[in-house]
Amino acid sequence: MSDIEILKNIREAIEEDKQKDNLGHVDIHRARELIEEAGAILLDVRPPAKVEGENAEEANVPSAYYVPVTEFYQQYEDGRIPSDKTTPIVLACNLQKFANRVMGYLEALGYKNLYVLDAPVTDLIEVYKAKQQG
Repeated sequence: MSDIEILKNIREAIEEDKQKDNLGHVDIHRARELIEEAGAILLDVRPPAKVEGENAEEANVPSAYYVPVTEFYQQYEDGRIPSDKTTPIVLACNLQKFANRVMGYLEALGYKNLYVLDAPVTDLIEVYKAKQQG
């Protein structure tokens, strides 16, 4: 991918983000709607040192994958990121900084329909654990 293609993708992503409420940052309710109704996948991108307990994939959050920011390149190469660049993706960590970083990586690669969970992923995990128990 050339620099020109990357810059084009970034320019398009910025314009698309401007059309989203809160520039694509979503609360837990909206994240669940995206996962359960729009077929979004959830990427828990916390580095291993920041995961206490289970990651979202281990906790059986629907359509969740654990793709640590520190392993993004390898996970991408291994096919853990959908090849369909229009698949809705919710990126999550605990402070949004790693999720925002991975969102930028994916936007540069030409991905669309990206969202960042504007809450700790551990809160979303707890919602799904409660749902599984109840």
